[in-house]
Amino acid sequence: MAITDNAPEAEDGPEPQAESAARPDESETDAPTDDARPAADHDADEDAASEGDRWRRFARGDGEAVDDDDDGTGRHRLPPMHRLGRLARRAATSEWTLAGLFSAILSVAMTWPLARDADHVIPHDLGDPLLQAYTLGWLSDALRTDPAGIWGTNSFWPALDSFLFTDTLLGYAPAALFITDTTSALVVYNILFIGTFALAFLGAYALLRQLGARIAASAVGAAAFAYAPWKLAHFGHLNVLSAGGIALALAMLARGHGWSLRHGFRPERQRTGWIVAGWACALWQFAIGVALGLTFVYIMLFIGLVVGCFWLVKRPKLRWTTLVADGLGGSLFSLGVLWIADKHAMVARAFPETVRDYDYVAWFSPTWQSFVISPEESRLWGGAHEAARADLTWPPEQTLLVGFTLLALALMGLIWSAWSPWKRFWLAFGTAVFMALAMGPNFLDDGSWAWGLLYEYAPGFDAIRTPGRLVLYMTLLLAVLAAGTLTRIADDADAVAHESRVDKRLTVRAPRRVHALLFLPIVLVLLEGVPVVDNPEPPEPPLDMSELEGPVLFLPSDGRDTRLQFWSIDGFVDMANGSAAFTPDEQAGIRQISDSFPAQDAIDGLRDAGIETVVVIPSWLPGSDWAGLDYETDPLGIEVDRTDDAVVYHLGDD
Repeated sequence: MAITDNAPEAEDGPEPQAESAARPDESETDAPTDDARPAADHDADEDAASEGDRWRRFARGDGEAVDDDDDGTGRHRLPPMHRLGRLARRAATSEWTLAGLFSAILSVAMTWPLARDADHVIPHDLGDPLLQAYTLGWLSDALRTDPAGIWGTNSFWPALDSFLFTDTLLGYAPAALFITDTTSALVVYNILFIGTFALAFLGAYALLRQLGARIAASAVGAAAFAYAPWKLAHFGHLNVLSAGGIALALAMLARGHGWSLRHGFRPERQRTGWIVAGWACALWQFAIGVALGLTFVYIMLFIGLVVGCFWLVKRPKLRWTTLVADGLGGSLFSLGVLWIADKHAMVARAFPETVRDYDYVAWFSPTWQSFVISPEESRLWGGAHEAARADLTWPPEQTLLVGFTLLALALMGLIWSAWSPWKRFWLAFGTAVFMALAMGPNFLDDGSWAWGLLYEYAPGFDAIRTPGRLVLYMTLLLAVLAAGTLTRIADDADAVAHESRVDKRLTVRAPRRVHALLFLPIVLVLLEGVPVVDNPEPPEPPLDMSELEGPVLFLPSDGRDTRLQFWSIDGFVDMANGSAAFTPDEQAGIRQISDSFPAQDAIDGLRDAGIETVVVIPSWLPGSDWAGLDYETDPLGIEVDRTDDAVVYHLGDD
């Protein structure tokens, strides 16, 4: 048994109902001050406190019962260097240091061997990962050379604000500054990729601990959030994996306001620093991209409305510093969101094709069975669910298994939990709401009273292609329910140990080996999150990109444009090619003109469009819309350069 001088409240567990239960906290206004008490009583209380501290340290085994070097107040006096050493040791062995190290090591292990090969491979495929590596590269170049011109990239020439055609990853700007070429782009991208899992684990762990879950319960819930099987299908989407800031921001804001799921609002625990940090973290999360940021903003707005209504009804005691921190932090968040949102709104007005047709959204939306179907990238369930995936229209966005271990623990948590029945109801209700929204048009009545309401009335939702990504919030709520189950088990184990103690003066917890058993579900959670490793190596460019005279059109122009964008980090030559969240009509028009290239009418049309150079990559032609392109015959009046892997046509002026 573990003997402590504090009740399990110190670990956010319940306080045993026994003789040694701690007294209720005195409020700051009711507690008498030292100055108002007689000197004799003051000295007597200090002696008693000193004696009590010594015996509590003795019971814990932290030191001797009596200190020889005492400063007369019951506190042991150490030289400054010794005190610094003690602080360093405490920091090195603190819960949060260990949690951070564990999350980092676990992320490297779960994505291995990516860390070993970070300078020459990229996770999952050569599509979106290369696009986002290019996005980071452009971000680096623009910030170092022309910050004002950041919104217009070299892709999609001559379109304006093409940086906003997909998630900008602005939140990763400090890391992006280390990119100078394609190799460094791979390294930075892969470090960020691994880091998304570490931050997701640490953020969810912090949130669950703040809500009142025990250590083992928080670790299991954090692992379920960070390594949910559905995320395996999104290994090619850094912007979707970057969800750790959501949980971390909520944890910071809850801590700053002194609120937990277990104990409710405690005014004495308000901390302005955490409030400001929470708002800043929320803005950073939104700055990564609107794929997750749009929904997150609406959720923050909803939470704000709920908290506002709670304050109007209950009128809890808020410090003026809390109001100031919320005012400053909320203003910073709102201004940042409005600035970025306005940029995207300008693109939406300039390019009406950003709006998704409702039937188009339905094609990518999950069905009822999607939430128990694993993606093919799952090492544990991928093969077993192959037949189920065959019935889906777009499996990468419709295989949304949150994990069977998580589901089992969450279902148990509905019945048996550390959370109150009312709070369990709201957690279950929230899960059901996000499930309905995640199904998009495939929910009841074509989703008309769920996703349909957002599509019609909430700005920004008509541009979202994949409602299924809202499974992120389902996963987080289920993790909270699961943590409640394991916390209840830990609480009951402590209660049994406390009731069976020999010395009724002491507070006793269950042995550490008993609590260690509660970490076992994390093994099952992680097994479900192990991926089938596929880290392809990007091919070398077919020619020196920096030597080309732009604007350039590469043929074929299709989904492989992401490779061209990645290669263009070397010089960022202007090019009509590009891949993003939508295809601009102007780019589609240039592609249509080039269908008959190198015929004279195609050359004239491309000249009129402003294209100076056309590069044909022969190895890409088979199976493309340009499969019949004659690259062996030189057009009249056109200078042609040939390399082993490309044919370059210099159109010049007519």
